[in-house]
Amino acid sequence: MGTDTTVRVADVMSTPLETISSDASITEAAQKMRENNINGLFIPGSSSGIITTTDVVDVVAEEGSPGDVRVEEVMTAPVERVTKTLELTEVASMMTNFGIKHLPVIDEHGDYVGMVTSTDITTELA
Repeated sequence: MGTDTTVRVADVMSTPLETISSDASITEAAQKMRENNINGLFIPGSSSGIITTTDVVDVVAEEGSPGDVRVEEVMTAPVERVTKTLELTEVASMMTNFGIKHLPVIDEHGDYVGMVTSTDITTELA
């Protein structure tokens, strides 16, 4: 009898899913990322999205006033998403094809439950 050695999203994703409001400031987003030692936050709502440390750096470099810029102004939306049961190799391909490093994870009911990152994949598959 062989064992299934397939690694799936549920095996490596970060939970709980850290979120922030679309009307929060970039400063608030940066503080929340630092407090949770993460590089991305999910923005729930009708036009859900993601904000990452790269977005924060871009605001600082271009705008110079992260307290005056709202998350909704720079977040990526809509976002791709993956299911908990998807194989990591498929997720790696998606990230490469879309040029992204973070994917929100949904469960079988379509509820957002976590985040999988390129670092999660690299750590697991290396």
